Amino acid sequence: MRILAISGSLRATSSNTALLLAAARLAPADMEVVLYDGLAALPHFNPDLDTEDPPPTVLALRREIGRCDGLLISSPEYARGVAGAMKNALDWLVSGLEFPEKPVALLNASPRATHADAQLRLTLTTMSARLVEAASIALPLLGRSLDADGIVADGRARSTAPRGARLVCGGDQKR
Repeated sequence: MRILAISGSLRATSSNTALLLAAARLAPADMEVVLYDGLAALPHFNPDLDTEDPPPTVLALRREIGRCDGLLISSPEYARGVAGAMKNALDWLVSGLEFPEKPVALLNASPRATHADAQLRLTLTTMSARLVEAASIALPLLGRSLDADGIVADGRARSTAPRGARLVCGGDQKR
């Protein structure tokens, strides 16, 4: 099983990216979690460019979405909303055939970030994603300055995740 992990943060020391990297390390042996690293390279969404021949970075994103069995998304909240880079990426996926019915789990690095989480859920369901609630969790990482190794060592990813949340706590294999 191949899972594409997308962080909505462009920060070098993002807790959202660290959370996704920790999830990859905790994934079961039969699951490959691949971090998408092209978010900053995507052009601003423009319907005039969303043609049969969209920009190469958009084609690459759509290709990655098509190759994966599911998505793992972690995005910060800015000004009580979804991070612009995350929303931009989703806008580029609206007209593609790769995204509808794709299973998606949401990881929230700050339980206080409820507005972005709600907006992200609304956008994803509008785009016909299948939200996997059993694998969607919020961890209190805000202000803790933990990298992926620190999150794994802290153990909250395993203890906070609901039973059956394979994307996050299915195993202890390191990747």
